[in-house]
Order: sequence, then structure tokens, then C-alpha cells
Amino acid sequence: MFWTALPRPRCKGDTRARLIRSVAWPTFVALLLLPSSLLAQPPAGRGGPPVILPDGPGKSDVQSACTTCHGLGQIANSWGNTKAGWEQVFSSMVVLPPGQRDAVAGYLATHFPERPKPPVVTRPGPAKVDIQEWLVPSLGSRPHDPLWSHDGKLWWAGQWANVLGRLDPRTGAMKEFPLKTPRSGPHGLTEDRSGQIWYTGNSAALVGMLDPNTGTVTEYPMPDPAARDPHTPIFDQKGRLWFTLQQANMVARLEPKTGEIELATMPTPRSLPYGMVVSSTGVPFVVLFGTNKVASLSPESMEVREYPLPNAETRPRRIAITSDDVIWYADYARGYLGRLDPQTGAVKEWPSPSGPKSQPYGMAVAKDVIWYSESAVRPNTLVRFDPKTEQFQSWVIPSGGGVVRNMMATPEGNLVLACSGVNRVALVTVK
Repeated sequence: MFWTALPRPRCKGDTRARLIRSVAWPTFVALLLLPSSLLAQPPAGRGGPPVILPDGPGKSDVQSACTTCHGLGQIANSWGNTKAGWEQVFSSMVVLPPGQRDAVAGYLATHFPERPKPPVVTRPGPAKVDIQEWLVPSLGSRPHDPLWSHDGKLWWAGQWANVLGRLDPRTGAMKEFPLKTPRSGPHGLTEDRSGQIWYTGNSAALVGMLDPNTGTVTEYPMPDPAARDPHTPIFDQKGRLWFTLQQANMVARLEPKTGEIELATMPTPRSLPYGMVVSSTGVPFVVLFGTNKVASLSPESMEVREYPLPNAETRPRRIAITSDDVIWYADYARGYLGRLDPQTGAVKEWPSPSGPKSQPYGMAVAKDVIWYSESAVRPNTLVRFDPKTEQFQSWVIPSGGGVVRNMMATPEGNLVLACSGVNRVALVTVK
């Protein structure tokens, strides 16, 4: 969740996609990994304590170049970086002339050097993947959620640029669709049966629908001022749109035929409803990031049932579901992959390969195999878990990932990712 959608930065003259194929991680590139708690900070002047930068050559350049789109807290509280790493990071956000670019990178590397981080642990295994990544046109847009549409296009929510983007992976052609309400903070994406693209306007308390053929946007404002931050959307089998509202502590159901929105408040205060899936019988399941629980809702009455997880420190952030309607969750706080059987309440957990501080985040199920990303290691990893063998396999993400907040499986069993902090989207072909 972000506090606001930010102004659209100036793009490079050549906005053609950059294609990177996964061969090996280039060890000379260090990429910024900002914790999600940090990325949720408001920009300078929009709340929160001000950050005072230390004096030194380049300070004024940093203040002028880096505060247009975000607060200085994102720098002060980051993992830090090398000079080359800092330059790699801000070059995906803004275009600076050579002299200013060198001054900014030098200042940041001097005063915010690379700090110790969780070690990357990769596991060998039987699967092979090819990871293709594309730099999206609007620099600094922070792609949040990806979507694979029925016609084979890769969509993303450009949260800080206030756009939805579309990529044709076969040609590399990209197009961005501006949204109606400024600073709406597009967050989650899903597609209806007719090919309309739906998104949650996380910063503007609305849900929107984009017609890809015309670019027309239809908006559905929340019926209650307390429902301020629509988050993750998904359709059920009856064509109704469900979505979470994280800070509002709610889950909502929207009937597209009428535009009616119904809200349900979670029984546990400050439970922060986050990722969501729908079972084969139409039951929505939600992970509650603010507590150690998973919840389900009655498809008709919206009555909530909570499933406590065994460890009080568990904080599930994203959720996936296999064909047997078993729930899988990414324990962001403890570095575990978890399994919940809603029929029995039984829970089983496995430590993530990179350990307790790896922060498992975006996840999906492809052909009943679990995939997720470890967001705190740098570079981020893509992790595969086979429930039949209970074995992990993992790879580094070529660009570093920059926190993969969400991913989605394609019908063919491949994956699409949004690599937020490095301004890229990715297609993972599973071989």
C-alpha cells in the first residue's frame, strides 16, 4: 500500500523495451531493495518525520533530483548501495545530466553505503526457466501488480505514474493507458470475461475498469469514506469482483452489472487484509497481513471466518491456492512458506531457502507447483516448491527484482512478474 500516487517522471528519449535474458547474475551490479514498510512511507511533506540529509558534495543535487517523486526516507532507510548500484537505481527513475548523475551517485554511496543484507541462497533442481525482463516506458512508475490477459498480453499497474501498461511479449511493443483520476495509485489488476481490465485505485478510494480497445476508464468510488484503499482484486465464478482494502480492514464485493459495492469489516482490528484468491466453489480467501490469520468469506452473506495460524509472529502477505482448494501463504515476517487446509485447519510450514529474513512476498500457483519471490535478498530470488516432493528450487532474478510484490501464472504454466523497484516487468518461461 502506498500513501499516494506520484507525479509521472520524465522518460528517456528511447522508450523501447529493454530485454534481458537470464543467463547469470552480473556480480558488478548492485540494486536497491527497499523494504515494503519503507515504500509505504509518504513523500516528504505528506506526513511522517522529515529526513535531514548530511552535508556534503552532491547534497543539493540529491534534494532536487530525488524529492520530486518520493520522500527522502526511502533513501535514509534503504539497504544502501555502491556508487554503481545507486546509479543503476535512480537511472530507472529519472534522467539526469552526466555531471549531476555522478554527483548524486557519489553522495549517496558516501552517506548511504551498502549495508549487510540476508545472503542469497539458491537451490538446484529439475526445472529450467528463462526470465525475460522489459524496462517499462515511464521511469519511476513502480510496476505493482502484473496481469496476463486472455490474448497473451502482459499488463502492469504503473502505480506512481498513474497508468496501466500493456506489453506484447512477442514483439516488445508497449502502450500505457492514462487513468481518469490523477494520483489514483493503481495497485492490483484483474481481467473480466469480456477482456476489460479492472484495477484498484489504492490512493483514490476507487475501483476502475479500462476498455483496452478505446482507452475509456469507468470508475466506481467507494460507498464509505472509511473504505479508503482498495488493494487486491479478483473475480469469482459468478462474475463478481472481490477486493481487499488493507488499511480500512475490509473486504468488498462489487457487482459489475449494477456497480453496487458491499463492504465487510474483518473481525480482528488492524488485521490488514492483503492478498486474495477464490476457491473452486467460489469462496474468497484472504491473508491478514496485520495478524497471524487467514480468513474466508461466505460468497453470498459475506460472513467472515478466520483461521489462526500456529505461530503468533506469522504475517502472511500473499496467498495462492492449488486445485485441491488448499491455501498456500508467504510468511513475510518469518521467512516461511505455509500450507493451510481449510477443511481441517491443519497447517504445515517450510523455511524459505534464504532464511528467516528473506521476506517471501509475491506468489502464484502454476500447475499445482508453488512459486514465490524472496524480496529481502539482493538480488531477489524466484523460488519453486513442489508439494509432491516438498523440495525447493530457486534462481536469482536478472535485474535484481527490486521487490516482486505480486506474480501471476499463465494458462501454459509460465509466470509474469512485476519487478517494482527496478521499473521492469518479466515473463518467466518454465521448461
